[in-house]
Amino acid sequence: MTFVTIDNLEKTFPLPNGEEYIALKGIDLTIQKGEFISLIGHSGCGKSTLLNMVAGLDLPTEGLVMLQGEQILRPGPDRMVVFQNYSLLPWLSVRENIALAVNNVMSGLPAAERSAIVEEHIDMVGLRAAADKNPDQLSGGMRQRVAIARALATKPKLLLLDEPFGALDALTRGGLQEQLMRICDENHVTAIMVTHDVDEALLLSDRIVMLTNGPESKIGQIMTVDIPRPRKRMEAINHPHYYSYRSEIIYFLNQQKQIKKIRARKQTVVARHGLEKINLDIGFVPLTACAPIAIAKEKGFFAHHGLEEVNLVRESSWRGVQDGIADRYLDAALMPSGMPIWMTVGGMNDKPIPVVSALTISRNGNAITIDKRFADQGIRTLADLKRFLLSSPDRKHIFGVVHPASSHNLLLRYWLASEGIDPQHDVEILTLPPAQMIAGLKKGTIDGYSIGEPWATRAAVDNIGYEIATDLDIWNGHPGKVLGVREDWALAYPNTHVALVKALLEACQFCADPANQDEVREILAQPEYLAMDHDYIYLSDSQQIACNVTKNPRDISHPLFFADGANRPSRTEHLWLLTQMARWGDVPFPRNWVEILERVAKVGVFSTAARELGLATSTTYNRQEINLFDGIKFTADDPIDYLNHFAIKHDIYMAEIDLSGKN
Repeated sequence: MTFVTIDNLEKTFPLPNGEEYIALKGIDLTIQKGEFISLIGHSGCGKSTLLNMVAGLDLPTEGLVMLQGEQILRPGPDRMVVFQNYSLLPWLSVRENIALAVNNVMSGLPAAERSAIVEEHIDMVGLRAAADKNPDQLSGGMRQRVAIARALATKPKLLLLDEPFGALDALTRGGLQEQLMRICDENHVTAIMVTHDVDEALLLSDRIVMLTNGPESKIGQIMTVDIPRPRKRMEAINHPHYYSYRSEIIYFLNQQKQIKKIRARKQTVVARHGLEKINLDIGFVPLTACAPIAIAKEKGFFAHHGLEEVNLVRESSWRGVQDGIADRYLDAALMPSGMPIWMTVGGMNDKPIPVVSALTISRNGNAITIDKRFADQGIRTLADLKRFLLSSPDRKHIFGVVHPASSHNLLLRYWLASEGIDPQHDVEILTLPPAQMIAGLKKGTIDGYSIGEPWATRAAVDNIGYEIATDLDIWNGHPGKVLGVREDWALAYPNTHVALVKALLEACQFCADPANQDEVREILAQPEYLAMDHDYIYLSDSQQIACNVTKNPRDISHPLFFADGANRPSRTEHLWLLTQMARWGDVPFPRNWVEILERVAKVGVFSTAARELGLATSTTYNRQEINLFDGIKFTADDPIDYLNHFAIKHDIYMAEIDLSGKN
């Protein structure tokens, strides 16, 4: 039976000018007995307001809150609240503060029994030596322990904690968190806690409820923390999924902050110079492949083509780019090559969002990096890696990628499967932010990662890993990053779309010129872009060398920004990416794949931009055949037959993808 039910809750506050402020809207949440739930979100999102309504200290404007099937309409001893400011009576001792609550709630019990309960809870929180002291003789951590003991001594059905450790120093807070966790586990306490501390939420919670910014704050996401109990802090942070969970929460919080800023700017559409819109927000992730985006801004290519008000939005992960395009607060974005078709066929929660690409911004620039400790075991090739994996079947080997639709992920899976290593079962592939992969490799919590530059070079320079394969070993010339916009945006702003492609195509030319490479590296090193030392940033060298474990770090990096035909969107390449996503069950393979490819790859927009720039040769190139390292050729003739020949694959399912927007 559901223990706590929050049903369609809304809370509105009157404003002095006669208007209303909707703090919370449409909150639905169920909590089971014994669960520990944390509420997290930015200040003003309604966390404490929601907690107060569960406590009965305030009532919802609409909807209801129930505890074990009974509606909460007023405060009650079955719901005890622990506040940040302790709320102790200063003239009473520790024992007397706890006894005051017990005597009021349990007045029907004999005095001796009530006294025993008080003493039990003094010992539970480790305050025997301070039992006769008043609050002003106690530290902040000890006072909070009194507040927790007082709340638990009344045997409430529900414990409510409002930033209980927010005023404490880090050491005191850590100790008290572990004590609370032990008490809750041993006594099967059901608890709801408001917190701003991500690590605190992860340590204590079974589920974390993330609230969006107000007004009209709602539940944006609920995360289940699948870390075994009982938990110890150091064991928890070394759990393989801990930092993945942590990154997801931080991403959510950062995204809420980003949305607030961008929406404040996007109130109007500015049209000028024959363009339907010149004020654009363009998303990117700080990678070497973002060079054309940075150069178009810094060298004036955007402004030259009439895009005078371009704001570059630095996202910490591709998830931010994906959500920004889906929610329309980004106009355009640098994307992994597979993201346009992934979003179009329903990669985001089975909801098709048509996204188009009219420009391939970069090719290559990827490498598969593994822990440097593997070198001591003679791992130099894929066959070596397979022998190592088979020799330690009891240990789960973890590799990081940045997004399901990234070429890094798809090439890593293809590479492993070619040697008979099943990426679904023989290893675990986690989606992680790039910086977390570096930290994971240092700590040994992951075995390797597949990612774009500068992260392979960084592992080599910092001597924490080495490249077992680069793009030259797997698919030389593969699409890396592309320009992506929503299809409805492209239809609404056709001239702006062409201008955007022109600006970025010129920037790609600039980046590809060896004479400009030092300047490009200087710009990329700036805080608003990669924010890292030049030693980590390399562009293409004149001599491209396939992978070996002793090479110079500059040989790892092979981004190709411009060449005849290299920037033209290829439907064959988009189709190959689609087959690999379907191969691993990330998306269905669409029966109407021809229609989808024609809609995703905007060859006409690219051709118009290239002709207007006088780049006629760039418009005629068309890749007819794809050749990867294993010699298996791919054409667009029969993608289903191509998929069926793979021995290692997920159960492939087909579907008609409805792009009408009515599904």
